Amino acid sequence: MATPTINATSRHTATVIFLHGLGDTGHGWSQTFEQIRQPHIKYICPTADVMPVTLNGGMRMPSWFDIRGLSPGSAEDEQGIKAASGLLQTYITEEEKQGIKRDRIIVGGFSQGGAVALYSAFTHPGSTLAGIVALSTWLPLYKTFPGAVVTNQSTPVLQCHGQDDSLVAHSFGKMTSELVKSFCPNVEFKTYPGMDHSSCDQEVEDIREFISKCLPPV
Repeated sequence: MATPTINATSRHTATVIFLHGLGDTGHGWSQTFEQIRQPHIKYICPTADVMPVTLNGGMRMPSWFDIRGLSPGSAEDEQGIKAASGLLQTYITEEEKQGIKRDRIIVGGFSQGGAVALYSAFTHPGSTLAGIVALSTWLPLYKTFPGAVVTNQSTPVLQCHGQDDSLVAHSFGKMTSELVKSFCPNVEFKTYPGMDHSSCDQEVEDIREFISKCLPPV
């Protein structure tokens, strides 16, 4: 499957790489970024491979890693999380080969995709990224932090979560935010009253503002 990509319409000087949530594809988020695109930025929204997911009774669906539960005490697919984290780094490396430095790249994701983005950003060596966008998500393998952190301790992080999230509890997102702040203090945690495990217009506007701040034209 081709990776949904929105190419820059002027000189390409920055990139956003965004990973979808469980059972989704990159096309939905690509359409969201189409609404807030900026001419100098390329937006890449990869689609995960299809695999059986324990949380959903072994049903096969696009997934970055296996999910066994969505609470802080749930067992985790460490091998799968690390493999997905490495995959995100390959997308970053491809942009670097095209002349886009890491300080002009934002990584992010929704739910499971946001979990991969957070884990990958902090655990892979390399120069500092421009920003991290983490929507309705959590930090996987959180018990290994802050020991697992090797970079991006000063990178701006926008973390957004619905107050009424019925899948990844708002409290889990808040716990994640506090943990990340312990080693990366530049974190903004935004709560959206009435929002379940989804997005909303205000959140999209907040994402647009964050991207504009972190990736201004040059």
